[in-house]
Amino acid sequence: MLSPFLAYLLSAVLLCRIARSQYSSDQCSWRGRWDTLLKAFRLFSGLTHEGHTRDVEQVYLRCAQGFLEWLYPTGAIIVNLRPNTLSPAASLLSVCIKPSKESSGTHIYLDRQGKLRLLLHEEDQAEGRVHCFSIQDGALFIEAVPQRDISRKITAFQYELVNHRPGADPQSLSAPCQPCTDAEVLLAICTSDFVARGSILGVAEEEDQTSVTVSLSRLYRQKTQVFVSGGGRAKRWTGFVKMPRQCGVKPGEGEFLFTGTVRFGEAWLNCAPRYKDFLRVYQDAQQQGTNPCHVDTD
Repeated sequence: MLSPFLAYLLSAVLLCRIARSQYSSDQCSWRGRWDTLLKAFRLFSGLTHEGHTRDVEQVYLRCAQGFLEWLYPTGAIIVNLRPNTLSPAASLLSVCIKPSKESSGTHIYLDRQGKLRLLLHEEDQAEGRVHCFSIQDGALFIEAVPQRDISRKITAFQYELVNHRPGADPQSLSAPCQPCTDAEVLLAICTSDFVARGSILGVAEEEDQTSVTVSLSRLYRQKTQVFVSGGGRAKRWTGFVKMPRQCGVKPGEGEFLFTGTVRFGEAWLNCAPRYKDFLRVYQDAQQQGTNPCHVDTD
């Protein structure tokens, strides 16, 4: 039979090994199985108290996007989402999270200086809808729901830091519905995740958003493959852009300049002037030498 000292030493070595295998983290993402660590430690060390249910772990994520996956949750974790920059503009960012539809086992709160505000109930996570909040609203406090069987529970979500257009709702992915100013249009060409010239094929109303089918004659830039090529000699691209339902967009004739952001694999519209209006604004700025960046309009 092992002496108490050897048993404790063996349990400590085992705990370290399990920790390396059950926990992984970088600046962008975190994956953990804290219940496994604690159970193994209690098993080999002889500890049997249940104080671990109140343990709180600090997690720090410093990327523009990533994911969190907490297997078999017990206790709680505090997730600090912070941009890896010292720019004053960082305080204006919003955080958007999109839970997996299989996510369960926890409630998610916003923790601002110790004051908790419920963001997502356990049942809400299964909807898989995006929820946004200002980065100044605090960290995420994720608390495990006490239950007999945690073996099938996993809390998982993606997150992104969002730089909103001025006047936008920090609790929404989308830009405000009012038209962009000339200066905003010119800046959107330089900073948007996608910039394209095309027309509207159709509009579909969804529960809380509008999905617009577009056909593109020119694709200047796209951050990810949200628009796909139709092939053929007359090369065109098709895809969907999202916007708030209250914007009341209708199918219309003529061409537009579509700009916007890509969030969780979906294109969200920002500025979308008619192409002839954009061309006038762009050419005027070009003559005055005030264009922030160049676009091939030929």
